Amino acid sequence: MPGLLVAVVGRWAYALTALTLLADRPAEFLAGAAVVAAVLLTALVAARPRLPGGAPRAGRWTAGLRERARRRRVPRQVDPDAAGRPRPRAPGGVLPVGWRPAAG
Repeated sequence: MPGLLVAVVGRWAYALTALTLLADRPAEFLAGAAVVAAVLLTALVAARPRLPGGAPRAGRWTAGLRERARRRRVPRQVDPDAAGRPRPRAPGGVLPVGWRPAAG
């Protein structure tokens, strides 16, 4: 269905562009095209398939995310200065190969 919808909308947009360029009064033509677009949008919304059981797809998805978030725990706070933890060190005295001081 989505592929068919894309093809129909693409052809409709192409025809609208071509007819607008060829129209004597493009403002009136575009007004009519806007009415047709509104009717098509209304038809698409009315023909939207419903899921069985009455539950919307997004509702189940958000409920799953909410449940997963409830199972997560707050990460443990870690003290970098605690006993037994090595302190980060600055780079050593050995320079990398090919390193040169900046010209200044």
